[in-house]
Amino acid sequence: MKFDDLVGLWRRSRPSLLGRRIIYINLFVFLLLVAGVIAVQSNREGLVDERLTGIEEQARIVANTLAEYATVNDSLSLNEQDAGPLMRELLAPTRLRARLYDKDGMLVIDTRNLLARNIVQTADLPPTDDWSRFRQWLGRLTDYLFGVRPFSSLDTYFETAGDGRAYREVAAAIKGDATSAERLDDQNKLVLSVAVPVERFKAIYGVLLVSTEEGDIDDILREERATLIEFFVLALLATLISGLYLSRVIAEPINTLAEAADSVSKGRAGREALPDMSARKDEIGDLSVSMTAMTRALYNRIDAIESFAADVAHELKNPLTSLHSAVDMFSRAKDDETRQRLLDIVHADVKRIDRLITDISDASRLDAELSREKREPVAIDRFLETIHEIYGYTEIPRGVKLKLDLRLPPGVFVQGRDERLGQVIRNLIDNAISFSPDNGTVTVVAWTDFNKVFIAVDDEGPGVPPENLETIFQRFYTSRPPEQGFGKNSGLGLSIARQIVVGHGGRIWAENRDRGARFTVELPETIST
Repeated sequence: MKFDDLVGLWRRSRPSLLGRRIIYINLFVFLLLVAGVIAVQSNREGLVDERLTGIEEQARIVANTLAEYATVNDSLSLNEQDAGPLMRELLAPTRLRARLYDKDGMLVIDTRNLLARNIVQTADLPPTDDWSRFRQWLGRLTDYLFGVRPFSSLDTYFETAGDGRAYREVAAAIKGDATSAERLDDQNKLVLSVAVPVERFKAIYGVLLVSTEEGDIDDILREERATLIEFFVLALLATLISGLYLSRVIAEPINTLAEAADSVSKGRAGREALPDMSARKDEIGDLSVSMTAMTRALYNRIDAIESFAADVAHELKNPLTSLHSAVDMFSRAKDDETRQRLLDIVHADVKRIDRLITDISDASRLDAELSREKREPVAIDRFLETIHEIYGYTEIPRGVKLKLDLRLPPGVFVQGRDERLGQVIRNLIDNAISFSPDNGTVTVVAWTDFNKVFIAVDDEGPGVPPENLETIFQRFYTSRPPEQGFGKNSGLGLSIARQIVVGHGGRIWAENRDRGARFTVELPETIST
């Protein structure tokens, strides 16, 4: 495998930026926890002090026992024959070394000569090569980091020939003061010692020096730190696995969605290119569903724009073709009557184009205006009464009458803009009037049902052909009575009405009655505040 292939594989397999952030945050929290635990557990002084306190308590017990059963009152001296067995019995269960000195500081008994476990002593040889010295230095550094060994200097431990006064704690105990000491031996191991006086009735018979064997306290600390390290390793593995898992289930799906969205925005992917993650049943699944719906709505909007542009081109082409033919014919007309008829055609086509452009402009701006306009509660009863009153001041052609039938309970409101909703109702009323017979009646009926408000406009005309009940809401579709003349309507009225109603969260449809047609608007009812 080539180097470039390895680099590419690494780039593809490494976590994304969000995935790396998840891993880094988990590691930071883990390291913060580790630092806190180490800060608490690495209090070496606390453990050493606790150990010294325990040694001192044991030393006092042994010293009091010796003072009671292994002393000669007349000479204020120690009885070696009695002291040896007592020290063997009392110190055998412990890991401590005890030395008994007389009141002059001279060694009387050393448990290393009494207990089998102390007879054989082992010691590490000093390192002789660079690697061993490095390992020793590394061990000291590890001991420091985990609180086993401080870098501060301690006194060097040494063995005396027999005079215990070389130990400052023994010298102090001869004077009646219990004293402790910390030292390092030649193997860099900690030795703790406590000297207490063997006294009875304020008389000092000797001194008992109790100390740890070399490395005793170090082993305890290292065992504790080893357990802690094992826990840290397990916690680190759990943190890494958790970070990788979260990266995989959170960061990678989001990155996949982002790449798919980027492909859609650049036009490199086909329709419905976003991955389906709805089966996840979580926030990312919801995000996938929302982005898919958004993409589908975007494609639908693109399709609508393309269709609208095609419809506009088609509708404008017809009057332009007629206008072009009339202009061509005008130059070849031989009489004034023909010229006048051609001029009438030109004027009609110009008016038709102007009407088309006006309605097309309104339709193209409608979505943007609906999204920007602030909606307010609209009282349906007052709203319809106002429209009915306006038509009462207007002369309706062919003697058609407008009737209002309100079947609403008090306080019925819908959320929207009364100007836009009025545009819908007026369009439906005008359509109903145009299809009504002479002296016919157009009825506006309003009622509520299941938190929905219904407004229906009924006419007494010929009705709508069943195959056209949905077609009539398409753009530029028109089917008018012959007496209204061709080209006087753009065919956008019902399309704009549906656009407004859908923008208000409702729906509109047409149906036939026994006599005439009914156009019904359904809107969600709201509570006025």
